[in-house]
Amino acid sequence: MMKAGGSSSCLRDTHNRRPFVSRAVRDQAQKHFRRSLSASATETTPASTTRGVGRMTYRPASYAEMVKDAVNSILEAVKDGEKRLEVEFPPVPLKIEGYKSNSDLFIDSNVQLALAAAKLLAASGKRTHVVMPDNGEYIRTYKMSKSTLDLLDGISLGHLNEGKPGLGNFSIAALLGGSAPDSSPAAEKADVYIVINASCVELPNIQQYMEKNLSSGSKAAVIWNLELDTLRGDLGLISFPPKDMHYNFLSTILPVFFLRPRDYSKSVPVAPFIVNYSGALFREYPGPWQVMLKQDNGEYACIAEDRMRYNLGDVKEEMQAAMGLNTEAEGSTMQFLRRGNKTSTWWEEETEKEVSNKWRS
Repeated sequence: MMKAGGSSSCLRDTHNRRPFVSRAVRDQAQKHFRRSLSASATETTPASTTRGVGRMTYRPASYAEMVKDAVNSILEAVKDGEKRLEVEFPPVPLKIEGYKSNSDLFIDSNVQLALAAAKLLAASGKRTHVVMPDNGEYIRTYKMSKSTLDLLDGISLGHLNEGKPGLGNFSIAALLGGSAPDSSPAAEKADVYIVINASCVELPNIQQYMEKNLSSGSKAAVIWNLELDTLRGDLGLISFPPKDMHYNFLSTILPVFFLRPRDYSKSVPVAPFIVNYSGALFREYPGPWQVMLKQDNGEYACIAEDRMRYNLGDVKEEMQAAMGLNTEAEGSTMQFLRRGNKTSTWWEEETEKEVSNKWRS
């Protein structure tokens, strides 16, 4: 169902979908889809031609297309004067699950995607500085990407501790004889910074880096595929930054391109008894936040949209409503048992402590 304030670009389509649940559940789902279609307006202008209008469907043919879409969103935000930006999408196939299976694959893929984005930004006239979390990662990435960097103009590598004396530039890689050029001069000349592969404990370094380099002019910094919602979950734990890191810093970062896939399942009282469904929370600046339901052909179709970010619990509810799976009576015991006591995280709930609502807008 469309949330209040949603635009008219979000349409629902159930044509050409093969049956995957029983007739009773299917019929109910179709009723929900028809109600959603009738409630939506008929505007069908593509998002690519109308500013602020979301996509009806999204199915990037390749990572190159997704990077291009992300860069277009970055340029739109920079044009609007935004300085602290976030890009988030799966940099590796979802079955690998990011850091959980192979951190080197995740890190190296992220580097290649960030360099591809930097190339597009440089082609638009924006000198781009790709920022690693520390000197060791900088040396490793520089050695791995040197041949590529030598062929590209307007692109440079650096790290969060560049320019800091003493231990800020210490690393095992340097101790073992590795070296890379001083990245500070390139950082000073950059127009856009892309920060990649940092962990939760390095968030204070990112904050300091942004405050130092974005203090004047029209420069912008992009948090690139750091899985900020995962990092937020560690804030406040022993040896991690406090929750103030979200309230005072992460809340000021504007998501400009965001694609977070989610997989769910729900039991139903008729065959096949378990219904599996997938979708994503999607945002492409300056368009709205959108809940996308994944179709059998792999395409994401918009089922709901709003100018403000959806909580993850709301994303699940919107998907279930579109599938006709919200069968429990409102306020019933069964609904409580299905949803649980909490449907949102502390950083989604505690709005009064945030210095900004950029991350939600």
